[in-house]
Amino acid sequence: MPALARDSLQPYRAKRNFGRTSEPQGATDAAGDRLVFVVQRHDARRLHYDLRLEWGGVLKSWAVTRGPSLDPADKRLAVEVEDHPLDYASFEGTIPKPDYGGGTVQLFDRGVWAPLDPGNVDRDLAKGELKFVLAGERLKGGFVLVRMKPRGGAKPEPRNNWLLIKEKDSMATPGQGDAVLRAETSIASGRTLAQIAKGEAPKAPAAKAPAAKAAKQPAAKATKQPAPDAVAIPRFVEPQLCRLVAAAPNGAGWLHELKIDGYRLQLRIAASKVTLRTRTGLDWTDRFPAIAQAAAALPDALIDGEGAALDAEGQPSFPTLQGYLSGTNTAPLVFFAFDLLHDGVRDLRAEPLEARKVVLRKLLPTKAAVLRYLEHFPAPGDAVLASACRLEMEGIVSKRRDAAYASGRGEAWTKAKCRGRDEFVIGGFTRGARGLGALLVGAWRDGKLAYLGRVGTGFSAAISTRLVQRLVKLERRTKPFLGTPAKTSDVVWVQPELVAEVAYGGWTEEGLLRHASFQGLREDKPAKQVTPPPEPAPTPAPTPAPPPKPRAKPPLGMSNPDRVLWPATDDDPALTKADLAAYYARFADRILAHVAGRPLSLLRAPDGIAGGLFFQRHAMPGQSPLVGAVQVEGQAKPYMRIDDSAGLAALAQVSAVELHPWGAMADAPAVPDRLVFDLDPDEGIPFARVLEGALELRERLKALGLAPFARVTGGKGLHVVVPLAPPKRAGGPGWPEAKGFARLVCALMERDKPRRYTTTLAKKARKGRIFLDYLRNDRLSTAIASWSPRARPGAPVACPIPWSAVKPGLNPAGWKIATLLQARKMPADPWADFAAAAGSLRDAIAKVSRTS
Repeated sequence: MPALARDSLQPYRAKRNFGRTSEPQGATDAAGDRLVFVVQRHDARRLHYDLRLEWGGVLKSWAVTRGPSLDPADKRLAVEVEDHPLDYASFEGTIPKPDYGGGTVQLFDRGVWAPLDPGNVDRDLAKGELKFVLAGERLKGGFVLVRMKPRGGAKPEPRNNWLLIKEKDSMATPGQGDAVLRAETSIASGRTLAQIAKGEAPKAPAAKAPAAKAAKQPAAKATKQPAPDAVAIPRFVEPQLCRLVAAAPNGAGWLHELKIDGYRLQLRIAASKVTLRTRTGLDWTDRFPAIAQAAAALPDALIDGEGAALDAEGQPSFPTLQGYLSGTNTAPLVFFAFDLLHDGVRDLRAEPLEARKVVLRKLLPTKAAVLRYLEHFPAPGDAVLASACRLEMEGIVSKRRDAAYASGRGEAWTKAKCRGRDEFVIGGFTRGARGLGALLVGAWRDGKLAYLGRVGTGFSAAISTRLVQRLVKLERRTKPFLGTPAKTSDVVWVQPELVAEVAYGGWTEEGLLRHASFQGLREDKPAKQVTPPPEPAPTPAPTPAPPPKPRAKPPLGMSNPDRVLWPATDDDPALTKADLAAYYARFADRILAHVAGRPLSLLRAPDGIAGGLFFQRHAMPGQSPLVGAVQVEGQAKPYMRIDDSAGLAALAQVSAVELHPWGAMADAPAVPDRLVFDLDPDEGIPFARVLEGALELRERLKALGLAPFARVTGGKGLHVVVPLAPPKRAGGPGWPEAKGFARLVCALMERDKPRRYTTTLAKKARKGRIFLDYLRNDRLSTAIASWSPRARPGAPVACPIPWSAVKPGLNPAGWKIATLLQARKMPADPWADFAAAAGSLRDAIAKVSRTS
């Protein structure tokens, strides 16, 4: 017997006279492949129940005074007692009085158990909270043991008091927790306590206790048992759910699966009758007839998986599935099976995941079109996630390979996403050119529907029409939200009954969705159950020791975080890659508002701005999957794009110190949605002259019906940027018209003040003048992004400013990364209404043509 077990059993042996009691002294059999548990009904000084869990070569033991309950509302006192030997799991008989524990012991229940976090059981016991799953004949499902704190700061008692609580899962029986205790007979001998006390013979041969080696065979080798011992397949089991994490876990203890874009389904086959239920237990068998038909040939089982529809490229697609369910397409359906809860004979939930998957693979047909086994990958999680993102999948699910199946959300299953994606309740909508402009969505928080933002993309014309048809039937006069959107005059409020699945790029400072795109309606989840998505938790994998600490904490997985990108100056500290990443993270909302979803060029400084700089226009092989590629018509190589804060983090990793986006979105590169005028002064011209020119340009643009905004560039110049509204009809102004308009406005300023301004690029023409650069308004041209750093000493930032700041004394390089990172509060955004101020380029062209 291991030394640990010998030492641990000393208190047990010291309390017993083995010359009088038939209790075992402690066998030396090695532990088997599965952990056993036993509950013994003990009629001693007072009737109680002893819960014993195998761990560390012994049975960890608690005396449960009123017995285990299957009602999650019951909190049963469980007094910790001494460890017992493993062979005590088969003990049933009488302990002579007045010896310690004198009375009758009956085997009330036994089976196998599994901790939810197998790698940290000792830590959880020491911490005082152990979550686990029981698979016995009377007790099943999730439980938790919680150690009680001493009252009033008293010292802990030698015998710690715990609470035994049933988890809320499909095995729970609210209001009937004590019903399980009504069984009077032994699970092993069929005798009552009184019959055991009288020494009557067992009514049936006592089965060998599960602690014995023979009872501990791997699940894959014992998939079928004789019919009399079969356990009925549950009608429905509450599914196990994932915890959202910021990074996928690494390590040998994890298996990783691709996250399938569909509906979670539980497939039950019993006597050739097939049932498909959603994650909330709704019967959707009729909605997935192809899956039900294919499953009818399977043996009895209860399988967890995902129902999906395949798009034209054979990939799972939620919009395609929505089209199938609404009757607008006939896409092929697939059931991706990833877990086996019951094999028709045994409840497998207490088995390790890897063992359950071995049996599942054998159960499913090979190379089947409809029923498919979802493969897992034992590679490091970050590598699997990167591959999933390159395949444009939603993300990955990571699972502890040795964990039992536990209903609800725990620590054993996590999910990491390539992009945010969750369910939200629709509470209103606006109308647009195609019928639907945007959806207003929220989620339930403390009984109130919290407003979480607008979803303005992702609707085809057909989807738009169908959504409006459903929403108008739910129209109401008052808003359903707690919290008011910025603009409500055009909103149609609706009853919060429909649930939308939305992909998004993160959250704004105000807690609203950023870059949200509609994916489809969810009909498998009631609106009342939709709560705000959780913040990603830290990855459960241990992280390596950090390198020498830079000024900012580096993000997980960043290489060379302490590499200096901006050397120190007389006035400014040195800044590292970690500082760049911290700046991108803090100002992600501001930056992404001007670069997300746009073709993007980068100025990179792999060895810092004092080393070699290079300008990258095109996507490169081997780049991060978080940086997308944009194929532009007429261009041989794809351009880059990012969509969220993860993409910004990837740019920090490659030392992208400047961001230069296009003036159009990647989805519509031929349609300009902003103009940039760059006022670039010749050497020796005071900056006050540049400010005067910006104010003059502002007035000219305002007279043409446009709303200009000002931006310092982090250098000697200043930008005037104009947001443009999308054309109301096809054939609207494109890049040639935009460039021609910008050139004409600048030429008029040059005509009126030829000694002050020039539109000629040649240096000799610019002497003593301000170059009015209109050339950035072309399809393949870029301009520095608002809030982007600059590759200049001191790490200045191209910062939006209010027009009230455009006056003498303005420092064009006065906003710097170091000061922005150290500020306690985020600076106000003077461009907060930039998008709402978009004007018509067509109307402006008409006006300038009449006045020129």
